[in-house]
Amino acid sequence: MENEQRRAIKCLVWDLDNTLWDGILLEDREVFLKEEAVKIIKLLDGRGILNSIASRSDQGLIMEKLRELGIDGYFLFPQVHWGSKSSSLENIASLLNIGLDSLALIDDDPYERGEVAFSHPEVHIYSAEDLGELPDMDSMKPPFITDESSKRRLMYLAENARAAEERSFQGTPEEFLATLSMTLTLKEAVSDDLPRAAELVSRTHRLNTTGYAYSLEELESFCRSERHTLLIAGLEDRFGPCGKIGIALVEHRGELWLLKLLLTSCRVMARGIGTVLLSFLINETKKHGRTLQAEIIPTAMNRLMYVALRFSGFEEAGRRGDLVLLEHRAKGEHHYPYYMKMIVDGQMQLGSR
Repeated sequence: MENEQRRAIKCLVWDLDNTLWDGILLEDREVFLKEEAVKIIKLLDGRGILNSIASRSDQGLIMEKLRELGIDGYFLFPQVHWGSKSSSLENIASLLNIGLDSLALIDDDPYERGEVAFSHPEVHIYSAEDLGELPDMDSMKPPFITDESSKRRLMYLAENARAAEERSFQGTPEEFLATLSMTLTLKEAVSDDLPRAAELVSRTHRLNTTGYAYSLEELESFCRSERHTLLIAGLEDRFGPCGKIGIALVEHRGELWLLKLLLTSCRVMARGIGTVLLSFLINETKKHGRTLQAEIIPTAMNRLMYVALRFSGFEEAGRRGDLVLLEHRAKGEHHYPYYMKMIVDGQMQLGSR
């Protein structure tokens, strides 16, 4: 192992020759798939850790071999070309919409590992000799394995189908979203929702206002607390369910409601879910005659959340170290996008223009 574990791994990127299989396909044409590698791929897939490929080889030949071996469907956005492995990892991270520090590479070639380590020191890097140790590494063992975890690859495939359709769509982004028949479900979290909520807290870093690392026990206490409301959002569209994709934690301080945490899964970043959740909270606050404030710890990664808060009418009300306190001061009701249906506590609310 050539570097220490840092953030939990969301995707393991495989080299192929003498890593996933024994032999060099371009030279031997006959390679032998490592049974242990296949077991690990399936094990990680069940844990919600994605798999991909970075191989400097002939794309047609490689994809044909993967189909022949019956494992091509396990790899998302495989990068097979003659360019650098570091560029392949950049592409994979971008296509999956995750940070490079959530990627791991396993490769038998010291040169390739060194090239990636030089270009992207934040990437976890392993030698092919580490293969047997991967399943027991802490970074490969998510603290929670939920229904969303076990279906994560399928959800990404559905998202890829949406993206492909969007690329060929003739119209505005808003008009495309209107074709998806989206339904957002919002409710107070109950005990069955908490493992997924904890998973979202531990995995979501970009679309996350504060990055507070609440534990499962803390989330359970918020559900029991009369001073807190923990909301969880689910999304589905005509491509199928997207699962539970967002949470919001509000602390009630008399006339003040304080948004302690707002996050949404990066898989649905282009849908504007964070803005919709903010609109709901703003409207509920006004309905109850309260003042809504929000905490945010601005970082380079969560800038989109800061922008969403400011565009929703929040203004800076104070600072404490890295923490910025924003207060909603705009007047008027916030309307939901016309192309999204909302179900709140079992009652349908149709969006309006």
